[in-house]
Amino acid sequence: MNEFSLRKNIIKYSKLLNQTNLSPLRSGNISARYKDGFLITPSGVKYKNLKPKDIVFVNLKGIFKKGKNKPSSEWKLHKDIYLDKINSKAIVHCHSKHALILSCFKKKIPPFHYMVAVAGGEDIKCAKYATYGTSELSKNIIKALNERSACLIENHGQVSFSNSLPEAFELAQEVEYLSEQYLGCLRTGKPKILSKSQMQKVLLKVKNYKQD
Repeated sequence: MNEFSLRKNIIKYSKLLNQTNLSPLRSGNISARYKDGFLITPSGVKYKNLKPKDIVFVNLKGIFKKGKNKPSSEWKLHKDIYLDKINSKAIVHCHSKHALILSCFKKKIPPFHYMVAVAGGEDIKCAKYATYGTSELSKNIIKALNERSACLIENHGQVSFSNSLPEAFELAQEVEYLSEQYLGCLRTGKPKILSKSQMQKVLLKVKNYKQD
């Protein structure tokens, strides 16, 4: 995909953050790997007003041109995920309602349902809180993403990455849906948690899930 098409695609999925209620107004951010860096949504601009020229390029050293638009305040976490996850191509960070609620109680999503495996592990961890936009927050997120492609962020929201924007966005939707289901279980009582061996079997199968 060329640069202009990638910028348009970022805008498309940024607007979908609002339309699907994954993040309201300006909250959250989306990026896609490009050349020796990544293209990312700008800071403080409503998604409905975005134009391709507004998307900001940041290289993997954290350098970007000083201009009208600054990159999202969370550009460091995007940079650090791209550096740590060399196969990652796109990142979606959002403040979705149910994931946010769980994160405010420092709760991870345990294997109450086998679909937890879509994030790559036996559970979906919750990264420790740190001020947004800081290197400390990035470090906490990278730790929670060990052998996983999504995590919650304490008192903040969630983040996911994948091989493309559609896949990263779909994963963010799945994390939000699982968060809502788990909260529903907790309101009813204490849900059964699948065992380690049960989840290991699922993790082997889920690699081919999209082809089934």
